[in-house]
Amino acid sequence: MLQLLSYLAFIISVAFAAGGIALSSRLHSRYRSEAFSALLYFQAFVYAFGFYGIWGQVLIRSFLAPYIAEGLPEKITAFSVVMGLPFLVFAWLMLVQFSVLISGRKKSSWFILTFLLFNFAVIFIAGYFVTRSGETDTLSLVRYYFILMNSLCLVVAAGLTVRPVKGKSMIQDREIKIIAPLLILIMLMQSGPLIFYSGQLWLALIFIFLFHAGYAFLPLWFTYGTLLPEPYGEPANDLSFEGFIRKFEISPRETDIIKEICNGLSNKEISDKLFISLQTVKDHTHRIYIKTNVRSRVQLINLVRELSES
Repeated sequence: MLQLLSYLAFIISVAFAAGGIALSSRLHSRYRSEAFSALLYFQAFVYAFGFYGIWGQVLIRSFLAPYIAEGLPEKITAFSVVMGLPFLVFAWLMLVQFSVLISGRKKSSWFILTFLLFNFAVIFIAGYFVTRSGETDTLSLVRYYFILMNSLCLVVAAGLTVRPVKGKSMIQDREIKIIAPLLILIMLMQSGPLIFYSGQLWLALIFIFLFHAGYAFLPLWFTYGTLLPEPYGEPANDLSFEGFIRKFEISPRETDIIKEICNGLSNKEISDKLFISLQTVKDHTHRIYIKTNVRSRVQLINLVRELSES
């Protein structure tokens, strides 16, 4: 029965991995956003660890153990998990970066450097345990390391979505109340089986399922559960766009800025392209928000699309 469940868990893992990566790739291709690039990398790295670091253990124990010396499979499985940890580290980094960008914040080089130095120091320690200690000690270290870092990164990601930057975030107000609690729920569900795990295969299968299913949440949500603006570009119907301009009494300079916002340019990029100061761009954008009764770029783009296509 457990063997059948193992095969089923593997098939489900493949489905979640393929689906998560495919949806992330589609989001990236559609919106050409740095945030969705980070999401795509997150999916690729986390599922690389899932199959190399997690399912690799199953492969070694199930198929290679009878053909190699006693005690060696344990060493190999511990070593494979440690060698797969860099995939997990870069996946967590991309998750945090995605949350930073989707909430309208800027990336921090110091955070990236500190994060990588700390985690690779932990990997070095875990590698030392492989050579000096038994399999149980090494896997216990990796297990608690996963619980700690996974919980921390998901909590940070949830916290960033709770407090997005007004006017720059891609997250709608209604979504803040959904994304953050679900990220916390994923963290608790993934940590639970590991906390109580002591060699039970059925508990390992539960963790494997929750690992692959939980990380597929973000691409699923941003594909089917949220309202993102249409892909950036010039309004399709120039006559309807002119009607939008007249309706809200938009000035020529404000019109230029709206077009560049629809093209996906940041305030700094608009400033450079139109040869005006950054503060002038911000002032015009603020007046546009007041005239059109919107609170963010996403709402403005949606309004332009809606009225231009009507």
